[in-house]
Amino acid sequence: MIVRKATPQDRAAITNILNEVIAIGGTTAYEAPKEAQFFDRFITPKDNRTFIHVAEADGEVVGFQWMNPDADGMGMIATFAQAGTTQRGIGSALFKETLRCCKDAGYTLLDATIRGDNTGGLAYYSKVGFKDHSVTRAVPLSDGTPVDRVHKRMELGKADTR
Repeated sequence: MIVRKATPQDRAAITNILNEVIAIGGTTAYEAPKEAQFFDRFITPKDNRTFIHVAEADGEVVGFQWMNPDADGMGMIATFAQAGTTQRGIGSALFKETLRCCKDAGYTLLDATIRGDNTGGLAYYSKVGFKDHSVTRAVPLSDGTPVDRVHKRMELGKADTR
């Protein structure tokens, strides 16, 4: 598996992955499909604190992970893998490179916000070293269904670069 920074040529692949995950439902807070331009701020960022990596297997993009700055040295991370490819090391491979870039960019804290019903996502972020921080209870989906949002955090001074 190859992990690299995303390029404009990756827009279609990452858009398709995200939109398929959205269509399946249950693992992302996004409920409406995204246009390819959604990724422009990550692919051609204005700073070194915003970026997106893709994982390639056999020449095909199979997952991606982005980092977006919030406030006071904290970054917001999101990870997506092609449907049917979870548990294959995609997220771990992506995180190794993302973590390196986060340290280089001066991040001190990373935050992942995961739907409470996304057991795979919760397990993944715990596996790579994130700790439970807080829960936002009963955030309604577009159909009114309440779903918790679990906030997991990682202090980079304590990060494990597996």
